[in-house]
Amino acid sequence: MAHNGPAIILANPQMGENIGAAARAMLNFGLTDLRLVNPRDGWPNPRATDMSSGALEQMPPVGVFDTLGEAISDLQLVYATTARRRDMIKPVLTPRAAAKDAQRLLQDGQKAGFVFGAERTGLTNDEIALCSHIIQVPTNPDFSSLNLGQAVLLVAHELFQAGDDTPARALDTGDSHPAPQEDFENFFKRLECELEDGGFFTAKDLKPTMVRNIRNIFTRAELSAQEVNTLQGIVSALIGKKKSTRTK
Repeated sequence: MAHNGPAIILANPQMGENIGAAARAMLNFGLTDLRLVNPRDGWPNPRATDMSSGALEQMPPVGVFDTLGEAISDLQLVYATTARRRDMIKPVLTPRAAAKDAQRLLQDGQKAGFVFGAERTGLTNDEIALCSHIIQVPTNPDFSSLNLGQAVLLVAHELFQAGDDTPARALDTGDSHPAPQEDFENFFKRLECELEDGGFFTAKDLKPTMVRNIRNIFTRAELSAQEVNTLQGIVSALIGKKKSTRTK
C-alpha cells in the first residue's frame, strides 16, 4: 500500500496511546505516512495498536528512525509544530496556511512532513532547526497545551480540508427533489386565497406586506416537492374541517 498525503513525524513519543490516537486521527483524514523517531517504549507497541481502533492495521508499516534527520531526509518541506515562541527566524504559519502550502507542494509531486515533539517537552531547538517552517496553533493564550493526538488531529483535519471540495452547506432531501417553482406557487396562491376567505388580512393596506412576509417564510425553508405536497394536504384538511363545522 502506498502512502497518502504528507508525512506525520512524531519525535521521541513517550506513550503508545498517543501514537495510536495520532494514527487514528491521520486515517480519519486520509493520511497514512506515520514516522516515529526514537519511540520511548519501542515499536511495535500494543497500546498504540489498541488505541488506534484498527487504523494502524489499515496503514502501511510505520517507519521507525533513530534521528529526526533520518526521518525527514526524503522531504522537501518540513513544518515543526510548537506552542512556544522560539528565538529563530523562520516563517510561522497557522495549521490552515501550512496545509494550503503543503497541498501546493504535493500537486507538484514533492513531499512534505509535519513534525510533532514529545508529550512532555515538545520539540527541541535543534529539532526545529532542521525544519523549514514553524506551525503555531491559535489557542487560548492562558492555556495553549494540546495533547499529541489532538495536535495531529487538528493538523490532519486542515490538510484534508485544504484538498476537499465538500460543499460548505447542503440540504439533504432524500428521494424528494426541491419543489418546482410552479408547485410552490400553486400552493402559495391557494394558501393566500384561504387566508383571505378566513379574514386573516384584516388591514387591506397591509396585505401586500403580509403576503410577502408569509412567502419569505416558505421560500427560506427550501421546500422539497414532498413537503409542498404535505402543505397542500394540510390546507385541504383545514378546508374540510372548516366546511364540516359550517354544516353542523
